[in-house]
Amino acid sequence: MALVLHSGAGNKNAFKALIAAEYSAVKVDLVKDFQMGVSNKTPQFLKMNPLGKVPVLETPDGAIFESNAIARHVTKLKADNPLYGSSLIEYSRIEQWMDFAATEIDAGLARWLYPRLGFGIPFNAAMEEFAINYFKRSLGALNTHLANNTYLVGQSVTLADIVMTCNLYMGFSSIMTKAFTSEFPHVERYFWTMVNQPNFKKVIGEVKQAEAVPAVQSQKKAPAKEHAKPKEAKPKEVKKEAPPKAAEAEEEEAPKPKPKNPLDLLPPSKMILDEWKRLYSNTKTNFREVAIKGFWDMYDPEGYSLWFCEYKYNEENTVSFVTMNKVGGFLQRMDLARKYAFGKMLVIGENPPFKVKGLWLFRGQEIPQFVIDECYDMELYEWTKVDISDEVQKERVNAMIEDQEPFEGEPLLDAKCFK
Repeated sequence: MALVLHSGAGNKNAFKALIAAEYSAVKVDLVKDFQMGVSNKTPQFLKMNPLGKVPVLETPDGAIFESNAIARHVTKLKADNPLYGSSLIEYSRIEQWMDFAATEIDAGLARWLYPRLGFGIPFNAAMEEFAINYFKRSLGALNTHLANNTYLVGQSVTLADIVMTCNLYMGFSSIMTKAFTSEFPHVERYFWTMVNQPNFKKVIGEVKQAEAVPAVQSQKKAPAKEHAKPKEAKPKEVKKEAPPKAAEAEEEEAPKPKPKNPLDLLPPSKMILDEWKRLYSNTKTNFREVAIKGFWDMYDPEGYSLWFCEYKYNEENTVSFVTMNKVGGFLQRMDLARKYAFGKMLVIGENPPFKVKGLWLFRGQEIPQFVIDECYDMELYEWTKVDISDEVQKERVNAMIEDQEPFEGEPLLDAKCFK
């Protein structure tokens, strides 16, 4: 008996096993004319998977469900399959990235996409914003890893790449527009490299990126009941209160107002952050006399605070472009704080290991909690609040804003601004 995969032809979870089969020279037949809602409700199918979910792989030894388990089974049918790496540590890392693809990429994407399509939880704008930020955090971590890696593990395609690409496929084709994915250039490069591999392309075909975020689909209503026969009608049940109740129901179902960011509830500040950002961007000459002086004239020590940061693991910064990509990824993930922050990040040194140090201006007297919670890079840095009464610290702030070189006796390899 050949291996038979029960699923619709365009199912991204079915793609995993089919692509693994192509790489492994294993024959897997996709059933023909499979219809969701029909084929998966038959007694024969429910015997293989009582939940009626797809895909299901039918083998001579019995059925297997869950897409990653099916892909693993197909891969292991070939002895010493390179899709599982060449060592124990590579095998473990392949499993690691498969788990990441399921728990971070697939789950994160579902929180954003499914409510818009009317699946499961009703759409809520505030919850969507949370879902997008959560998903961006996961994509940011993936982007950082791919900055220095063509593949997830090792130097060739593995099962981890197959699973990751299939999970990303749903996002790229359904909701992740170019404007969205451009924040994650290494993920973009990786995805398009993978889907254009011959074995991927044979299964998936041509991939077209979503041009727009899908509109919110209305929740399906229960079908209307048939009109009752005259003799069964009960006029007394039609109460005058019905219209108000319906109105109340509509009011209850309306989305709740988006909760305000705690920083928006702080007392007004004399410092207008956007005015400082414009001054910084537009000052091309006499920077210290114009921009630095303007900064201190605008600065409100009651409404804002300044912080130095230093990367905790500078000894690891042995490759220049990897270090700069690391800083770039950090700034991408700080996008959620753009309304409330300004930052300068310096990569320092002529030779490795390179030092990464920064200066940040935040609304309020502490680093915003939502930034600490959502941007995992924060814990990779030591943070020290600036004492502006200390002239030495104040001059260090000036030097960092200005990209002064040399900085603390060393040349600058790179300087980035978050504004």
